[in-house]
Amino acid sequence: MRALVRVFDRFLCRATGVFEFCDRPDCLLRLQWARAPHDLSLSDGTQVRAGAPVLMLHLWNEHLPQPSANGPDLRWAVRVHRMLTRSLEEGARWLAAHPQGDQVEAVGGITVLALSADGRPTPLVRHLGFDIFPYRRALGRFGEFWENFYTWAIMWTFNPASLRGRSLLRLRRAEIWMSQKSFLRQYLKSGKAEWEH
Repeated sequence: MRALVRVFDRFLCRATGVFEFCDRPDCLLRLQWARAPHDLSLSDGTQVRAGAPVLMLHLWNEHLPQPSANGPDLRWAVRVHRMLTRSLEEGARWLAAHPQGDQVEAVGGITVLALSADGRPTPLVRHLGFDIFPYRRALGRFGEFWENFYTWAIMWTFNPASLRGRSLLRLRRAEIWMSQKSFLRQYLKSGKAEWEH
């Protein structure tokens, strides 16, 4: 069953244009050229209209560190935060060097990492500097169930320990967004990212 999920995940990435921009095994992100799904009012004053070019971030599930048998703990969270920060820095350098980068108005994605079980923003995403928005599901509760099912299957396949304390029916998503200017200003740093060895 896990092999089937892996095959379907690879197929879905190819079909939706999700691509790898970094070949490091400790890079936690893949990217996708996309269009803003709706209007966005960002905290730095940037107004993004629906349909504007954006860069979507996707978690690279195979590269996510395995938590302990008891589930994610503080040590795991610190490691993931460090890896995400370095992946975002690498992504900012890639975006700044890419010809399409100037057209991008915002950088963001949809994730279950943004909200805790009680619906509050998690420290992980707040510290990364993204604005957090409610996720707008195209198909309502029906769509929510199948998205949760797919997310649960991905977590079960690539990182089963991360399911500890998480219910299929209670996975909560949020949108995270940052303007292109703020993203580059925060993550485009001189020198090379210091990756884990």
